[in-house]
Parts: sequence; structure tokens; C-alpha cells
Amino acid sequence: MNFLSHFYFDRHSSDPHLVMGGALPDLVKNVRKDWNFHPEKYEDKYRSAELASLLTGWKRHLEIDKHFHSSDFFFQHTVNLRTVMAPVLEQSPVRSFFLAHIALELMLDSLLITEGVIDAERFYCLLSKCKNSTLKTFLQLNKADQPELFFPFLKEFIHARYLHSYREAHNIMYALTRICMRIWPDPLTETQKLQLTAILPEYREKLQPTFMSIFHEIGKRLS
Repeated sequence: MNFLSHFYFDRHSSDPHLVMGGALPDLVKNVRKDWNFHPEKYEDKYRSAELASLLTGWKRHLEIDKHFHSSDFFFQHTVNLRTVMAPVLEQSPVRSFFLAHIALELMLDSLLITEGVIDAERFYCLLSKCKNSTLKTFLQLNKADQPELFFPFLKEFIHARYLHSYREAHNIMYALTRICMRIWPDPLTETQKLQLTAILPEYREKLQPTFMSIFHEIGKRLS
């Protein structure tokens, strides 16, 4: 799941470190792909309430993703999206399952915003209240190489507030393209982008009546 879908499960929390913990697994991977943290290994060193909240949020993120990726909802919709996307991607290095997976997650975030379920601004405001000193300690405990790289990225992530842009389907396509460009140098032609941009709003419209079912299902399973 993407940022706002994870935030859904902590949307009523006023603890910025819990919310940050829920975003951290994805944030750190955006900074350095080789940052493979296992914070549970150092649990006895999380001695402040703020560090403990970061760890709780991190663990919750992993549990949510586990339930999401093993759900019938995920399987059915990625298969459906893959079916409609595959013909467009025949001459592309991008794997159809990869793109279907990411597109589904972005569409869920988009629907949470457009249906008024999530206040994206509150998500950013809570992130901005998280203490850099606590984050620095967390990164150091997890033996992050060059932890100083995290803070300019986080500042820009909060300042740009790009998740607001998911209201529009063409911005979802832009985000998909940027994600693909991290892996492949020339992932999609302009024609392919236009074709996929036509597919996404139509599929999001089909998803809209039932998209909350996955959130309710995961919510019941969370420990």
C-alpha cells in the first residue's frame, strides 16, 4: 500500500512519531535503495516513547502490507489491471504485474482523497511535527549509511505535498512513470503513456464502489 492507504489505519492518531513510523519503510527506500532496516532487532534500544512509536508504526506498516498482498482484493485487481495493461506494454521493458501492482496502490490513495476519507494535509502536518533528533537516532540505531541524506529528502517530501495531486488521473500516470524510471532508463513511450492514462480513470471508476472493502478487511485483521 502507498502512503495515504497506510495513514488510513492511523488517521485518528495525534502521535506524529506513530504516523512517521508508518511512512518510514517507504520513505527510506526512496532515499537509498540499499537501506534494508530491521528495527525489531534493536527493540531494546528504543528507550524513548517517541522511538517506541516509530517502531510501532514501522511494524504496523509491514503487517498492513502483508495482509494487503495476500488478499483476494489485491490478486483480483492486479490480474484485471495486468490484463488491460499488458497489450500496451508489449514493446516496453516494464513488467505488467509491476505496473498493475503500483497502479492499484496509487488509485487507492487517489480514491481515499477524492471520496473524502483521508485528509492528506493532516498527514503532512503530522509528519512535520516528528522530531529530527528522534529520526536521526532511529537511523543510527539501524546503521544507516549516510543518514544525513534522509533529512533533505523528508523536507522536500513534506514541502511538495505531491500526494494532493492524486486527485487527477494524469498525475497518477506521472507518478507511475517516475517510479518506473528508477528501474528502467526509458520505461514508456509517449504513446504508451497516453494509452495508460486512458486506462487508469476508467479502472478507477470501476474500483470506486468497492475500494473500501480492503481497508475494512485489513482493519479487522490488525492486531
